[in-house]
Amino acid sequence: MRGRFLNFFVNPTPKKWSLLALSHHKSQSHHFMSVDTNSKNLLPHDDHSCEKFFIPSSRYGINTLHTSSVVEQSEKVEDEGYVWMKMQEEAKVDVTVEPILSSYYYVSILSQKSLETALANHLAVKLSSVSLPSTTLSDLFVRILESDKEIMYAMKNDLKAVNERDPACISHVHCFLNFKGFLACQAHRVAHNLWSNGRKILAVMIQNRVSEVFGVDIHPGAKIGSGILLDHATGIVVGETAVIGNDVSILHGVTLGGTGKAHGDRHPKIGDGVLIGAGTCILGNIKIGDGAKIGAGSVVIKEVPPRTTVVGNPAKLIGGKNNPIKLDKIPSHTMDHVAHISEFYDYVI
Repeated sequence: MRGRFLNFFVNPTPKKWSLLALSHHKSQSHHFMSVDTNSKNLLPHDDHSCEKFFIPSSRYGINTLHTSSVVEQSEKVEDEGYVWMKMQEEAKVDVTVEPILSSYYYVSILSQKSLETALANHLAVKLSSVSLPSTTLSDLFVRILESDKEIMYAMKNDLKAVNERDPACISHVHCFLNFKGFLACQAHRVAHNLWSNGRKILAVMIQNRVSEVFGVDIHPGAKIGSGILLDHATGIVVGETAVIGNDVSILHGVTLGGTGKAHGDRHPKIGDGVLIGAGTCILGNIKIGDGAKIGAGSVVIKEVPPRTTVVGNPAKLIGGKNNPIKLDKIPSHTMDHVAHISEFYDYVI
């Protein structure tokens, strides 16, 4: 038995790795589970019993949208080594399918001792330049990632969010290596750590490199929760005093900006479970309520109530101001961009 077990790893084949991945997935069925649209996506109703679903976030003081008990939520937190083991399994399968990528996968994943060092190395290679070598950045990044456990916790939730919500995501390692929205978000987390610890010059430098490399411009002072999907990500701009909650999905070309040159708290505050469509501008220090949906191309300059949908320029509530239609599912999870919006228009193209 032991000999067959060792032979499995000495002589791997795509079929063997596929069987391993399948059997491990079944044994760990509570990990990376697709969200049930009949229950897990449901938003609490407007009765007082739903108050237990909203637990304050420990880091940013913003509400965290929960649809089950705290105990159930804690049981869903991935084991420290599970995500890393899953990515290594996927990397080995990919190499057997595409041997030309062997060196790339070895340097990026298979030779790394941990998820922290893998992320630090990958970001450093992406963001390095002639005058800023990857070794210097990698050393800096790994120190931050190994000391700030909240970054790694948020990163794993981001990885899970992309895998669940983006149908273009093939695997966890595919997202980790190739999705620039995911990578830009993790680079921002590192820059925000530096900014929060007074190293603002270095933080701004990383912001600039992220903008140049990934086309995503997030000020290092902005606060971002976990479970974030930056889909496609090109052209996303987030201002210094913006706050983005947990389980938020943002499409490309979105701006969370100010309304002028005033200083101070001047950028939007995005609640939990919000879906922001492509090309949207949300301007000013306004609140977008938990579970709200912003239609693509909208310009939002006023607060949006929780669990409502707005669309247009300027953005208007679907159903009207006095009786807006309430969403019963978390829009950032369903990724449904047209529900209730298609009925808003009375013409046919």
